[in-house]
Parts: sequence; structure tokens; C-alpha cells
Amino acid sequence: MRKSENEVPFAILATILVISKASVIPAPAAVVASPLLGRLADDTFDPNPSYSFAYDVQDALTGDSKGQVESRANGIVQGQYNVAEPDGTRRIVDYTADPVNGFNAIVRKAPLALAAAPVVAQAAPVVAPAPVGVIAARSTLAVAPAYTRVGAPLSYTIF
Repeated sequence: MRKSENEVPFAILATILVISKASVIPAPAAVVASPLLGRLADDTFDPNPSYSFAYDVQDALTGDSKGQVESRANGIVQGQYNVAEPDGTRRIVDYTADPVNGFNAIVRKAPLALAAAPVVAQAAPVVAPAPVGVIAARSTLAVAPAYTRVGAPLSYTIF
């Protein structure tokens, strides 16, 4: 098959165009990351931090009752927390934590409140109601039904 006169110059022109465009594409630039901050360390680091806090919750609406006290000094944490248990007692936990002995806790239970003495109420005397007079029963009259009984047919005829 013979190629037409227009096909050969077009193929040459397309090849030249592809080569010329490929040589113009720039190489990707090298990206260098630089740190934004010179130093991230905190210069005011306290090697012996200390703190102290406490809270107490007494919510009569929900029945939530708990509290905590905690402090840290010289690397030793000491504290106590308490919480009302569903069985009517209060769990009290005294704890200490340090780098040598780890976390140690002493758990004890105490009643939520002192049990009140039972209240004994005198029952009211039972009074019998006054006797009621006997009322005669009404007499009833038997009445026969007002409809007549009609017998049903023995068979049906199908037409």
C-alpha cells in the first residue's frame, strides 16, 4: 500500500514536535526541608514538679457521692479517694506512688451514714363500723320472651 504525499510530512512533523517538547520540560527541583524552629525543648523544665488538688461531689438528685485529694512533692504522690458503693458503703482508698516502691493502695469500707434507730409507731386502735340495718331484697318478676321461634328449613334447593 502506497502512502499518500500528506502522510509522510505529517509523521515527520509530529516526531519533531514530540522531541522538541520533551527537551523543554524542566527537571523537577530538589526539595530540601528545613526546620521551622531552632529548638523544641522547654528551657523551663522542672525536674522536681509538685502539685496538689482536691474535689468533692455530693449530688442528691443522682445519688453520686465521691471525692479525691492528691498531692505530689519530691517525686512521691500521695492521695485518697472515696466513692459511694451500691451496697450502701463508702469505699475509701489511701494510696502512695513513688519510683522505688511503685503504686501502693490501702482499701477500706465504711458505712455511708450511721444507721438510724428504727421508729416504732403506735398503731391506731381498730374500731368496728356501726351495724347497718337489713334491707329487704326486691322481688323479681319472670317474663317470657317476646319473640316466636321459627324453625329452619331442612334442606335447600339449588336451581
